[in-house]
Amino acid sequence: MTNLRLAIEDGKFCDRHGRQVILRGINVAGEAKYPSKPNQPSHVADGFFDGDNVSFVGRPFPKEEAHLHFSRLKRCGYNTIRYVFTWEAIEAAGPGIYDEAWIDETIEVLRAAKGFGFYVFMDPHQDVWSRFSGGSGAPMWTLYAAGLNPQSFAATEAAVVHNTYPEPDAFPKMIWSTNYYRLAAATMFTFFFAGRDFAPKCIIDGINIQDYLQGHFLRACAHLAQRIHEAGDIEGDVVFGWESLNEPNKGMIGYHDISVIPKEQALKKGTCPTIWQTMLTGSGRAVEVETWDMGGLGPYKVGRTLVDPHGEVAWLPEDYDESRYGYKRDPGWKLGECVWAQHGVWDPSTNTLLRKDYFAKHPATGDTIDYPYFTNHYFMDFFRKYRDMVRSYHRNAIILLQGPTMELPPLIKDTPDGDDPLLVYAPHWYDGITLMTKKWNRNWNVDVIGVLRGRYWHPAFAVKLGETAIRNCFKDQHAAMRKEGLDRMGNHPCMMTEFGIPYDMDDKYAYKTGDYSSQSAAMDANHFGVEGAGLEGYTLWLYMASNNHEKGDQWNGEDLSIVSVDDKLLPLSARPHTPNLEDSTSNLRSSAPRKELDDDESVTPANLRRSITNPSISSEATSRQPELTSSPGYRAAEAYVRPAPIATAGVITNYGFDLRQCIFTLTIKAPRVGDADAPTVVFLPEYHFSKDECSVEVSSGKWEISSDEEETVLIQRLRWWHGEGEQTLRVSGVVKKHNIGEGAEASGYYEQCNQGAWSNCTAM
Repeated sequence: MTNLRLAIEDGKFCDRHGRQVILRGINVAGEAKYPSKPNQPSHVADGFFDGDNVSFVGRPFPKEEAHLHFSRLKRCGYNTIRYVFTWEAIEAAGPGIYDEAWIDETIEVLRAAKGFGFYVFMDPHQDVWSRFSGGSGAPMWTLYAAGLNPQSFAATEAAVVHNTYPEPDAFPKMIWSTNYYRLAAATMFTFFFAGRDFAPKCIIDGINIQDYLQGHFLRACAHLAQRIHEAGDIEGDVVFGWESLNEPNKGMIGYHDISVIPKEQALKKGTCPTIWQTMLTGSGRAVEVETWDMGGLGPYKVGRTLVDPHGEVAWLPEDYDESRYGYKRDPGWKLGECVWAQHGVWDPSTNTLLRKDYFAKHPATGDTIDYPYFTNHYFMDFFRKYRDMVRSYHRNAIILLQGPTMELPPLIKDTPDGDDPLLVYAPHWYDGITLMTKKWNRNWNVDVIGVLRGRYWHPAFAVKLGETAIRNCFKDQHAAMRKEGLDRMGNHPCMMTEFGIPYDMDDKYAYKTGDYSSQSAAMDANHFGVEGAGLEGYTLWLYMASNNHEKGDQWNGEDLSIVSVDDKLLPLSARPHTPNLEDSTSNLRSSAPRKELDDDESVTPANLRRSITNPSISSEATSRQPELTSSPGYRAAEAYVRPAPIATAGVITNYGFDLRQCIFTLTIKAPRVGDADAPTVVFLPEYHFSKDECSVEVSSGKWEISSDEEETVLIQRLRWWHGEGEQTLRVSGVVKKHNIGEGAEASGYYEQCNQGAWSNCTAM
């Protein structure tokens, strides 16, 4: 038995009583990707390039509002927070200049999370390197240090950036992610992970650009870790761990021929230059490149287009004043010229490619580089530094290793790295077809992991037909990734730290009708996958307080937030709020009266204004298109507000929630009769399992349903005292009407759902 609040024993998360804990959580919050002062979501261009003078104080939300957001998430049944922050939030003003005010507020928000009993792990987040290359993460000055000029990215297509897009409202959906294959992000990740090998001339302040960038990133995170440690009351008790860099990318490393699009590049959308072509356009040359779009079966080529920068280049001019940041560039690294030309990759005088395989092999050893090589060498070299940095301040920190997205994890089993008793495998997974097309197709989907791992001799055999097959395919993909972690890393927990669905499906049909049936089916299928795969935990993407129907998550056109100011929260009780409602149905005893934030019947922008002093959520209509807010719905909340094990006096064999029939099942293997003070505990949402409308069946022992007060929040839980050996629990509720927006037609759709004819009503 451990003295730590959360520990790892035999590949499982455990509490102080030795019970297995499932970390059921969510990413908090989307606002962390962009600054608060000025408030600069990705569609806002004004002042965008004044990146040194920004503040993230108040991100992910102001400390005064933390109670509101954490109480809401607690009542959804979450016990874990993946706390999103960026390098830019710490060190935006310049190298070594840390924003202590942001860190002070972060500590206060973490203290608020402690009051609600959340397990929290820190996520140093990035997407395609930086806001200035189309995503989030690194400060603007890192691009200048690399010799790049972000103000020329638009003309050269070194990055496609929403803030500088000519028509922000027409920004193509999900095109931001193609920036990994464009000059800016590809160069930055190559520098970050392998600058010493592939850019030896890039010396700044006497060290290679790789060491310069990694050193600043590690020291910035170290400063935050030190401040959290010095706070004295949140390390361990609330912040149990740190995840490594979000979604690391290999950049150009491992490209065998930079003059072709590699076959493993599954993401192709919009203009799709080769790395060689992006070097040319980055140096002002006009190049005709392929254009692609994304369909139900993946990307398909639609034609070619001319990218003409008209002589504008993505590199800093030779006469650029370097004094603003105080660093000193080595004379051997020339400004005004492509850094890859300086390393002999191509000849600018003739526009000739000289070394198409420059990035294919390790320059010292001659080893051929592919993604597994990158992960096992370049990524792991960085990961060890990050792990050791964190533990220099947080000695007992659990470290969540996140390798390259949907690639094989590092092969470290039975090595000192793999023998780490406080290590977690933290992959990401998304249903790419639904995410890219923004449609839920209940007829067919694709086993993406199977295709990536070469399990089918032809991709057509990876197609899964019918909703049951699709759901099982999701589960099998998660299970396969978990097994890869066990096989390659050792017996460590697997925690899926990102998965989620787009809410703006079918051209925002739900926002016009209040009918979220497609979103509900997709969200339920995703949860079926993570629950059925035997994962030790997960954190859903995303919670975002300022999401609205018009702009979604306020970032690159994404719209994955489980809440929106233009929608209602699912009522957690089937009846109107009753302050003196008795809260226990039990074969043992009752519990205290109900007290909580009056937030459960219909949380709207109007009553939020009454709840908080300085609301981040407007009480005014957010959309310029009235039809988008005329029928607010419940945003498919019934599919994510779901029962789940909290702590089990035994090892979980399987568990899951059948939303269609409103049945929760749990099977565990108990080594002994449980401690009377440490029974198996299950979160039982009141909406699905009202005390008067649910039945409980257990294989042995006794149980109770009671409501426990945490801060001002009352959480309904089932406690179960059982015998040893295999034990089963089954809780049945009543299938209710879902997703009925104001003014929406109830018609036969909801009647069919209540009669169990789910296959007729889960997708439009």
